[in-house]
Amino acid sequence: MLDTLRKPLFVVAMLLIVVAWLLEMGSGLLIGRHASLPPGAAGGVGVVALAALDALVILTVGLMGLALFLPERLHGRVQGVVTLLVALAVFIAGLLLLFAAIGLITLMLGLLLAPIFGTVAYFVVFGSFDRGGPAAVLALLMLLKLAFAAMLLLAHQRFLENKGLVLLVASSLVAVLVVSFLHALVPGPLVSITDALAAIVVLVLALIWAVIFIVGALVSIIKAVV
Repeated sequence: MLDTLRKPLFVVAMLLIVVAWLLEMGSGLLIGRHASLPPGAAGGVGVVALAALDALVILTVGLMGLALFLPERLHGRVQGVVTLLVALAVFIAGLLLLFAAIGLITLMLGLLLAPIFGTVAYFVVFGSFDRGGPAAVLALLMLLKLAFAAMLLLAHQRFLENKGLVLLVASSLVAVLVVSFLHALVPGPLVSITDALAAIVVLVLALIWAVIFIVGALVSIIKAVV
């Protein structure tokens, strides 16, 4: 497949998903955040959580690109080690973010359901979620990811035969839809809660994929050693 790969289109696809990932990582700064919230929690944690899943997309496509420059035997060994290291990093970071999101949603629900002063505190601190910024970022992310998928398909149609890649990209697209849906589901003052819920859903999905990658990497490493 690599011999017939349209390399310029593949490079464009790689750049598009990297830009999307950088946008997710920097969304807390781009959207702006409330001074009382942790970094990246304003526009909010739902968008930032997408970066954990897309790091695995970049890893998968990046390793495919690496095969263009490395001999097949060497690539097989490098692939297992790199996959293990990146997947472990994603798993640890995703787990920490998951605990943070659970803590955040627990705090918000505790305040909201503790009238009178708790409810007032919730609306003062968390009730001013601006949906405009995240909505614009999510729309741009969906556009970038759809363009990425299209460029990847144009680079070589046989990418469709890679079921793991197809499912991973589909998961990334669905994750954007989940965050968008949960942002639009409730009135403005409650969006901070559904945003944290969106982060939890996305991070659980990313952790499942990270475990799959870790298991696959360990099997690959064991085979290479044996």
